[in-house]
Amino acid sequence: MKLNTYEECLRLSKEAIDAVLAPLRIMKARKQAELEMAKLEEEIATLQAKIQEVCMQKEINFAALISLQDALALTERKKKQYQQILTEMFP
Repeated sequence: MKLNTYEECLRLSKEAIDAVLAPLRIMKARKQAELEMAKLEEEIATLQAKIQEVCMQKEINFAALISLQDALALTERKKKQYQQILTEMFP
């Protein structure tokens, strides 16, 4: 890569630099959303396992079961929202 002269660098406007960096920023934002979705998928799997553990106990703690189901539903909703955002913002 050949470097621009200092004079050329000074001539570049902020808009031109932003235009050059825009595709990279778009890719970064998309990857951040995908990473968050992966974290949510992991959390969903963990919550599902915990729900199964509560159900297999001798005496079921219904309050804990309901709390875990609520957390699972919220996490699944967040994942769907991330997917919708990805679909709409990054076609």
